[in-house]
Formats: sequence, structure tokens, C-alpha cells
Amino acid sequence: MSHVTGLACVRCGQRYEERAVRYTCPACGIEGILDVLYDYEAIGQKLTKARLRGDPERTHWRYLPLLPLADRRHLQPLTVGWTPIYEAPRLAGRLGVGQLLVKDEGRNPTASFKDRASSVGVARALEQGESNITCASTGNAASSLAGFAAAAGMPATIFVPETAPEGKVAQLLIFGATVVLVEGGYAKAFDLCQQAVAEWGWYNRSCAVNPYLVEGKKTAGLELCEQLAWDPPDRVFVSVGDGCTIAGIWKGISEWHRLGLIDRRPRLVGVQAEGCQPIKRAWERRGDLAPEPERTLADSIAVSHPRNWIKARRAVEESDGCFVAVSDAEILAAMRELAAATGVFTEPAGAAAYGGLVRLSREGALGRDERILVMATGNGLKDVAGALKAVGAPLRVPADLEALRRALAAQGGSWT
Repeated sequence: MSHVTGLACVRCGQRYEERAVRYTCPACGIEGILDVLYDYEAIGQKLTKARLRGDPERTHWRYLPLLPLADRRHLQPLTVGWTPIYEAPRLAGRLGVGQLLVKDEGRNPTASFKDRASSVGVARALEQGESNITCASTGNAASSLAGFAAAAGMPATIFVPETAPEGKVAQLLIFGATVVLVEGGYAKAFDLCQQAVAEWGWYNRSCAVNPYLVEGKKTAGLELCEQLAWDPPDRVFVSVGDGCTIAGIWKGISEWHRLGLIDRRPRLVGVQAEGCQPIKRAWERRGDLAPEPERTLADSIAVSHPRNWIKARRAVEESDGCFVAVSDAEILAAMRELAAATGVFTEPAGAAAYGGLVRLSREGALGRDERILVMATGNGLKDVAGALKAVGAPLRVPADLEALRRALAAQGGSWT
């Protein structure tokens, strides 16, 4: 059974019964993002350390009592969550921190963090008897939704900016979704999706309006605490676009704290691209959000008008954390450094989180004993063009050993 007790608007605080509102707060409109409320007393009887220890399931569905679903009937078989956490001692030494951990979300079914949300969105749509599902996305949420809709046999119509990387568009098409490339960037794609939802009544998977999708994202916060034996890191670095990923991670961590399974919460660091940092600027001036142009190669966080900015800012503020912005050059360097030192190949948006860590290290803002976790939110093959910008050209030689020797020597290496 579902343990949802209602919904609350993050802007005005008004509470609603679960079925009384479909998406956002009627009083606040599109800015009235809702938060899902639960019966934590009942959940605390089901999610204990002992029960979790005995649960053989290694997916995010192990946290079903904390998700807005009635039962398991509509869960798809794709394996989501329980993604690996790797230790990166060489990078920790280079950055001057006690321990560096990297959580590789590229290991999810469609190779991104967004599978956590889409799996919940599709299950909820099926539970409610919806016949068509849609979303607007910069790319990862789109391909994720397309994959889970395909697994469920549900038609999906996806709106993405015309600039979406080819690899992400290919995923959409191979999963059989109806793909709409929209001129004018993510904001235009979002607006057109909203109009289509109003016109045809499709179920809207967009985290920007649907409160239940963030509940899937919070499983990463639940999961990292359990994977680290209930000893959270001191800081968690998360790339930020629309704001719902960092908000979801914080909610999951905070729910464990509320249930008494952890005794402290980490500080969050939200990382935006310098070319599109509206949430960071709103946090700095302690004011409302002002949309910005999308001028960054990190397409997954290129969101000019983020809708979940209030949740994101509150998560950072409640954790006594901060926001930081990094340049495209820093993002490309982060892609190279993270991959070369850990074997984790992440797309530009995922690398931005590590780039933010490098920036704070350079500024002397980190403690030498700190344990830090970086969320690598999507696989690098999602954006091959971005990856190629981060690296040099390969060696090109004829099939001749002496030519190979000369080429290797020209690179400054030593071979015997």
C-alpha cells in the first residue's frame, strides 16, 4: 500500500489530498511545485536496518515503502539503482581531501540518473490508467522515459531541443518514441510540451511539474547512505540543471535522518555551468530566479528557466552547502581527469560535479580530512561530440613499427 498522506506546495505551503491535484499548486500555478508527504511512522516499521540487511533485492525498488506507488504490479523489469560507488585515492591526494568517492549513475539501464525518476513515472502512469506519456527534456530524461515506456508498452511523445546530442536522440528513436525536436532551446520545448498536455491530456513525466518523479530521484540519496554503511560523506557534489536531482537526493538523505537510520546529513554542493547558472545566482542574491541563456556544452544542465529551483536552493541551504559554477573548459578537463583516474566515463553534465570539486579545492575551501562523494550522473557515450572536445586526436600511423616508434616518441613517452 502507498504511504503517501498528501502534497504540499513549496512556495505557499498549502496542503492538498493526493488525488485533489494533478500536477502543481492551483494557487501558485506553474511555480507551485508540490512535495509528496508520507506517513513516516508506518514507513519506519518497514524500513529498518535489519530488514534492509536481509533484503536480497539490489535495485531502488527496495525502498518501495518510501515511493508513491501502491504495489509492485506496474514495476518494469529493468534494473535501476544500486549503482557502484568507487573510491578515487589518486584524485583525493591530488585535491587534498581525506577520501573521494564517485557514484557511477551511468550504469543505469539507459545510462543516466534519470532512470530513477522515469521508472517511478511510468509505474505511476500505469497505476492511474494513463494511455500516453510525455516529457520535455534536454536529453537524458527523454531517453530514459522512452526506454521505460517501451518496456511498459506505453506510447511516449518526447520534446527535446533541436540541439540535443545525436546519441540521446538515437536512444529516443530506437526505443520507438515519437520524437519532436523543438527550435529555440529547452524552454521552448518545455512550453510546447505543456501545451500538448493541455490539449490531449497526456501524462506529464516532466519533473518540472510532476511531483512524483522527484521521489524516484531521491532513491540515490537513500542508496548512497546505505551503501556507505549508514556513514554519509561530508559533502556531496551534484550537477544542477532544473534543480530536481539535487532536491531529490537531499530528500532521500533527509528521510533517513528523520527515520533515525543516519545521525547526520552531508553538505550539498550544487554545480552549474558558468554559461547557464540561474539557480546559483538566485541563491547568491537571496532573491527570485531570473532566466538566463543556455550557453554551455553541458546540455543536460543547460536549463535557462529551471522550474524546481526553489527545492534545489532549499536543499543546499538546509544542508549548509553552497552553489558553484564552472566553465566549459573546466568541465572538459574534469571529463578527462575523472576518466583517466577512475575509469568512469561521464558526460559533460556529470563531469561538471567533479569540476566543481576541483574549483573548491583550488580555492582552498575544502578540509583535508573531508570525505566527498561526486555524483557522475550520465555515461559519456551520451555525448560523444562533447567527449571528443575534451581529448586530443588519436595517433595515425602506417602499418610500420618504425613509424609507430617515432609517433610514440614524439608524444614524449618512453617505451622498451
